[in-house]
Amino acid sequence: MDTKKLRQKILDLAIRGKLVPQDPNDEPASVLLERIKAEKERLIKEGKIKCSKKTAKTSDTPHYENVPFEVPDNWIWTTVEEILELISGQDFPPEKYNNNVSGVPYIIGASNIENEQIVINRWTEFPSVFSYINDLLVVCKGAGVGKMAINNIGTAHIARQIQAVRAYTNYINIKYIKAVVKHNIEDIISKANGLIPGLKRELLLSLQIPLPPFSEQQRIIIEMEHLFTLIDKVEENKYDLQAIIKQAKNKILDLAIHGKLVQQDLNEEPASELLKRINPKAEITCDNGHYTQLPFEVPQNWSWTTLGKIGKWQSGSTPNRLNKDYYNGNIPWLKTGDLNDGYITHIPEYITEKALNETSVKLNPTGSVLIAMYGATIGKIGILTFPATTNQACCACEVFNGIDREFIFLFLLSHREEFIKMGGGGAQPNISKEKIINSLELPKDLMLGAAIVTATGRHEVLISNYKGILEYEDSFIKIQTKNCRILISGSHLAIDYYTNEEMKITGFLDTIQYEN
Repeated sequence: MDTKKLRQKILDLAIRGKLVPQDPNDEPASVLLERIKAEKERLIKEGKIKCSKKTAKTSDTPHYENVPFEVPDNWIWTTVEEILELISGQDFPPEKYNNNVSGVPYIIGASNIENEQIVINRWTEFPSVFSYINDLLVVCKGAGVGKMAINNIGTAHIARQIQAVRAYTNYINIKYIKAVVKHNIEDIISKANGLIPGLKRELLLSLQIPLPPFSEQQRIIIEMEHLFTLIDKVEENKYDLQAIIKQAKNKILDLAIHGKLVQQDLNEEPASELLKRINPKAEITCDNGHYTQLPFEVPQNWSWTTLGKIGKWQSGSTPNRLNKDYYNGNIPWLKTGDLNDGYITHIPEYITEKALNETSVKLNPTGSVLIAMYGATIGKIGILTFPATTNQACCACEVFNGIDREFIFLFLLSHREEFIKMGGGGAQPNISKEKIINSLELPKDLMLGAAIVTATGRHEVLISNYKGILEYEDSFIKIQTKNCRILISGSHLAIDYYTNEEMKITGFLDTIQYEN
């Protein structure tokens, strides 16, 4: 759910008169507008506000022809200038403000508005341009242009980066005005020219306001705040769910590399034999005694080794950018920004055969496991789904036969933080190829090809590391893995998809059985 778009849709419905029903007993907005204009005239005559540039000699309601959209019959179109006062602030030099809570709050700009709430960190004893309770404060200059908040702290001095929007009477709900301004703020800013982002006073004054009756303004705000509260809860739950999912994934990774995710089969060939096949000259001890200070205990038929012993590791390079003959060829060239902690299916940049033959760049085969060694992406990983080259910030592992690349991928993923610590805390953290292949000690089990079966409720099961499909009916499916057969029984069973690595079965599941 895109909650940002949902909020914008609610604002749009609100200012079009479609969020709450109209009440024919409400006083028409045209009458409200006349009352506002009369109050404005009175304040001008008493010298409490300045007369706007636009003539105010008549109280006739202007006719707006080019309005953005139709509004209900008891609404009326007006402008900010016609019904609201706009006050521009004044800057102070440092000697005129303090952080000692002495004087009145001094609102400087965007730094004083967080999540549409006012945050005070400076005060002044020399206030001259005031904002009062219920003013709508809008940042009109700088990086935070468009940020806004309603004054709920009382009297304050505002700086030049702030404009205060103030109602002449209590018959305008400033929260409704905020909704209209917020709905149009990006359009207003886009019309301003200049190198520094800004909100021109004239553009804000000319903003057209669809004005509802006062009672309907109140109903609109009540409904908006109710809906926004519900959206807030959705967002909180979304973030909580994301945190729970992340914790669950980390826990599964932790169980996997500790040998606690699946049961061990004593009939399986020990991992030490696998290591001997990979490197017959290596001295392997089944009790792992030749490794000291092991991170944790592993099952008896596992062995500890280093990353350098389970694959061929190599880093890439960057062909000379000045040589046009090296680029725009047909060989994918990956940069660490292309790593996505998953399967790499798209690489935007390509090099030529000439670059491959004349430079130190290397072609990595399909299935290579990649890891970023330094920079902002340090620790990011991926698995190639096609042959590709990489730049020098990336290290690639072509895993040996008998090694499960996905297990290596998961091991690297679970040790990301350790890799980042290995890189040091300088301005450019760096984990070299030597650190990768020598520093971490790697347990082996899934590398032997053990199947992973993940059932979601009674309607879906995911099987990884399978070898083939033995039988397939709508009431049962039999799968061959390296170590056993898996029999799934139920009704309306179907293979939703399958690849060389995994398959997904859907339907109504009764049992999942394992046969030797």
